[in-house]
Amino acid sequence: MTYVYVVEHLIMSASKLRENIYRVLDQIIETGEPVEIERNGRRLRIVADEPARRLDRLVRRPESVVGDSDDFVHLDWSSEWRP
Repeated sequence: MTYVYVVEHLIMSASKLRENIYRVLDQIIETGEPVEIERNGRRLRIVADEPARRLDRLVRRPESVVGDSDDFVHLDWSSEWRP
């Protein structure tokens, strides 16, 4: 079985790139997705030299509970229950 990974990338004019150069560069670093620039009928591609790691894009959620699920089975939640 063969899997094909398709990356849709952004295509913009050189003028748009100039307006948003730092935002575009940060986006390439963050997502790893290339950006193509159209200039005089030709296309140039800006690509990160190392692909972005997907785990680096996870959002930290400090409200999440980390631990053994068995520890939660015997907790008394009756004071929190609002029927």
